[in-house]
Amino acid sequence: MALGEAEDRVKAVGLAVVDADDATVAFIQAMANDAVKVSGERVFVAGPDAAEGQATDPLTGKTVALPEDAEDLINNNFMRSGLDAALAALKLFSGAPDERLAAVATLIKEPNEALLPLLEKALTSEKDAAVLAQLDLARSAALLGSADVAKRLEAAKALASSKTPATQLLLNQRLADEEDAGVKSAIQTSLRSIQETLVWGERVGALFTGISLGSILLLVALGLAITYGLMGVINMAHGELMMIGAYATYVVQGLFRTHLPGAFDWYLLAAVPVAFMASALVGAALERGVLRFLYGRPLETLLATWGISLVLMQAVRSLFGAQNVGVENPSWMSGGVQVLANLTLPYNRLVIIAFAAAVLLGMAWLIGRTRLGLFVRGVTQNRPMASCMGVNTARIDTYAFSLGSGIAGLAGCALSQVGNVGPDLGQTYIVDAFMVVVVGGVGQLAGAVYAALGLGLTTKLLEGWTGAVLAKIAVLVFIIIFIQKRPQGIFAMKGRSAEA
Repeated sequence: MALGEAEDRVKAVGLAVVDADDATVAFIQAMANDAVKVSGERVFVAGPDAAEGQATDPLTGKTVALPEDAEDLINNNFMRSGLDAALAALKLFSGAPDERLAAVATLIKEPNEALLPLLEKALTSEKDAAVLAQLDLARSAALLGSADVAKRLEAAKALASSKTPATQLLLNQRLADEEDAGVKSAIQTSLRSIQETLVWGERVGALFTGISLGSILLLVALGLAITYGLMGVINMAHGELMMIGAYATYVVQGLFRTHLPGAFDWYLLAAVPVAFMASALVGAALERGVLRFLYGRPLETLLATWGISLVLMQAVRSLFGAQNVGVENPSWMSGGVQVLANLTLPYNRLVIIAFAAAVLLGMAWLIGRTRLGLFVRGVTQNRPMASCMGVNTARIDTYAFSLGSGIAGLAGCALSQVGNVGPDLGQTYIVDAFMVVVVGGVGQLAGAVYAALGLGLTTKLLEGWTGAVLAKIAVLVFIIIFIQKRPQGIFAMKGRSAEA
């Protein structure tokens, strides 16, 4: 196992594993940990805990003096793969099905014909149907390298049922070395079958990624649908309001970690209202302190909010530092749903999609069914008439802007779960958010939904063909052409105000 060519050593390891005792297992583990030294024909185990100049004889288990000419045993990548497969094979008889499944997965990736007796033994004793099916595939993977043409042919046909990228790679590697025409044909047939399944995983994955990006763009753009769409304010600080929501989430996470470590998994439920209130309060101060004096003057509003965005970014740098901060996912948002062999839907993305839908429904209910929403719509449509009817238009402006800012904070809270949080977080999404609002139609929530999902899906589908940079350029060109042809967006505002 320690001396000779790597291929012979891997075979020796496989044979040793079949009837391995504790000493053999310990020696294989020592080789995997680079704790084995050789001196001539002698082998020693000298781990990090061994005394200076001392080692263990793997045959007797006794402590012996380490020769001065002893050198580290070198394991190349092929040998390391064989060691990993051997250690995995030792777990085939573990009491936990998950451990056995993980062991079989390793053996499929790193097949070793010498381990066939152990696989046969595991097949006869295994009771779990899922593990049994994977063991059969591992046996076929090991037979794929057999010297017997009939066995290779049988293995090539059997592996067609394993629709995984690892099996595809294994068959491609074998195809390059295969000399028998019949086996080659069987391998090619299996590869076509696997590719047909994997391509659907790629398509569904691109579709899900596009919907995920669209939901994030929708969250970011919903606040702009109020501040820009309903109030006509070009708020260049909208991205920084989103950043404040993300940092509020970071602060809540730190408080839970320090004071409520047992409830850490639920910090996100507390962070959602905190992120909303933090951004809403900053938005209210921004509206009352600056924007109320600039209504009807879009250029000055744009310049003022751009300056405020710089101030907010520098304030965050002064408080939290210029480096990104880490926001952890709760344990219930870690992992994902395995749909296909090459497609896993992450829980954090699924939660954000559901969260975006909930925020959209809540905002639609607030604008369409509540007294505040009635006032906002009245002030938007006819400010003088709303004022004559007793509506405090200045207060409604503050409420509406605070609502849009708070929704930006919710977007920041959601984004903290899928990416880094830093002072420049808002700059990444602000342009896309404005594009969503403009393409969807100013003041139209339904338009924002269609535009966000459309831009997200288009971007991700184009990225698969052209790359990220060209996809971004293509989407921007499309939007420019679309606005030239239909400046009112997907949905135009109805009523005399639109006709004017």
